[in-house]
Amino acid sequence: MKRSAVLTASAVLLLFVIATSSLPKPADEIGMTVHEWGTFTSVAGSDGMPVKWRAGAYGGGADLPCFVDRYVPRAGLAGTVRMETPVLYFYASKDSTANVKVLFPNGTISKTYPKVSRRVGGSTIEWQNVRIQPGAAPNFPVGGHSHYYAARETDAAPLQVGAQKEKFLFYRGIGTFPLPISAKVLDHGKILVKNLAKDPIHELILFENRGGRQRYHLAGKVEGETTLDLQSTAGDLAGVRLDLERILIGQGLYPREARAMIETWRDSWFEEGARLFYIVPSRAIDSILPLTIEPAPSQIARVFVGRLELITPAVEDDVRQALATNDRPRLEKYGRFLEPIASQMRIQNVALLRSIYSSSAPSSAACIR
Repeated sequence: MKRSAVLTASAVLLLFVIATSSLPKPADEIGMTVHEWGTFTSVAGSDGMPVKWRAGAYGGGADLPCFVDRYVPRAGLAGTVRMETPVLYFYASKDSTANVKVLFPNGTISKTYPKVSRRVGGSTIEWQNVRIQPGAAPNFPVGGHSHYYAARETDAAPLQVGAQKEKFLFYRGIGTFPLPISAKVLDHGKILVKNLAKDPIHELILFENRGGRQRYHLAGKVEGETTLDLQSTAGDLAGVRLDLERILIGQGLYPREARAMIETWRDSWFEEGARLFYIVPSRAIDSILPLTIEPAPSQIARVFVGRLELITPAVEDDVRQALATNDRPRLEKYGRFLEPIASQMRIQNVALLRSIYSSSAPSSAACIR
């Protein structure tokens, strides 16, 4: 009887060891760290609040490789905020797996890669059994020239979901939700910026590219409201890139991640026009875009840059003169922002604008091959 009891206890212990060894390892045991960056892009209206615009009307998703999954091919999907290319990086000391769930309650997630394991409506996606493979060969898909690939230039672990491999988890979307700031264009190049959040807005930057002349002003932290002056902008593109890199690292990104983010948006962040950059408060990110990772990482950093486009008198004058002379190349410099600019200016003759959009709007299958 005693021998039987001992054997039974040993069998139970063996089953327990087998069962627990198959469970996901705690994050602190595998040293899992997760970093994320992304951009919230909006256009400020005459009252300083974000306006609704068809964020994909000019160019759509044609800046992405064909292997990216597209759930919303319509270029005309409207919202007040374009959630641009958040990427999730994973770091671990050994091979492991994780489950990742992203919610976008006030928006639609329109593009992802790798293919999600589960999608609920347009606002919830899940990647299940994400294999984190430090040291694995970087065997990732390619297809034509795209700024998408710049995000791979980090030390993050290669990932695999099903048969698809990538250096990060990628998603994109369009939504309508309150921003933590407003920016009203006043007379004589003045910009009234108000903090609408409970937390301070950190690292505010005013940037302008007028006819190729790029200048900026580092305004720092905003707790209540402040007035900025476009006339106070100075410096150059190299300077603003260095300041942005320093800011992103200070918010928790690794240096190679910060450089990858800036390189990803090199052509877009510094294009023609005037805009504000700022760091979105952490509590706002977690409210706008709840993220669940199991097992929970031992360390996580989520760094989102807010970009608020400003329709200044200089921009309006430039667009008005280009319309008067049918200067198509001059108008095309404003790209996807041309439609909200024209709407705020209440332009009646829209024939040229329609022509620009119809010729640039991609088909639902458009992508970079």
